[in-house]
Amino acid sequence: MGNDQVRFDVSVGALAPDLEIIAPVREWGMSREEEIEYAHEHRIPVPVTVDSPYSIDANLWGRSIECGVLEDPWEEPPEEVFEWTKSPAEAPNDPCYVEIEFEKGTPIALDGERLSGAQLIARLNALAGGYGIGRIDHLENRLVGIKSREVYEAPAAAVLYEAHRKLEKMTVTKQSARFNAIVAATYADLVYNGLWYSALKCDLDAYVGSAQRHVTGTVRVKLGRGNCQVVGVRSPYSLYSYSLATYDKADAFDHRAAVGFIKLWGLPLRVQAQAQDSK
Repeated sequence: MGNDQVRFDVSVGALAPDLEIIAPVREWGMSREEEIEYAHEHRIPVPVTVDSPYSIDANLWGRSIECGVLEDPWEEPPEEVFEWTKSPAEAPNDPCYVEIEFEKGTPIALDGERLSGAQLIARLNALAGGYGIGRIDHLENRLVGIKSREVYEAPAAAVLYEAHRKLEKMTVTKQSARFNAIVAATYADLVYNGLWYSALKCDLDAYVGSAQRHVTGTVRVKLGRGNCQVVGVRSPYSLYSYSLATYDKADAFDHRAAVGFIKLWGLPLRVQAQAQDSK
């Protein structure tokens, strides 16, 4: 029923097309209860029971939980399903601030300390998780055609996503930002659908590398109960110009140029109004 079987099978087929894939549980058609019973009978360690039958997948980037009471979309996820995140109600009252440094779109340092990607994510998972950040209750459209309900914990991902998004707004043109959103959606679909080793995904990797070449800088994030907020951003490649944006005496924008721009920009509407709306 799940998507993982598609990802495993398609990836293996791309890397080693001559291999035969054997998936006993899928071929035997076992229920979750039967899987648990089989595992116990054959001394296969599994961290689930009939009373707590949650299906959990976890890696450095996130943790997903499904099954059990979560299969009823009306039911609120019980606290027992969460491990990485504290309940926002129990999070510290006082917020904390963290500075994340990016280089060409990749986070490289936390509060001035240069870290590997794994170290930075692990540390941010613990810090943001302590504030209840990164809980996601999601109704998913599986590739196999089934809607499912899953709960996710991804504290570091939630913070890094917001931080990167704000830094990208400062360093990327409007046209590139709009196209990046299209690329991101396509890229996500490819990965979700098990097409990691496809030619298109490989080609998009090259685009992403180019598109992120100026996404370098530091972002200050405020962590509070259940939410994170970007409160500061700076970059040596910033496209934000104070002298152009300010309303005070340092204003360098040529306001006279706006008259001709507005006239030309609005010309098609005036022509349409005169030719069509008046008749």
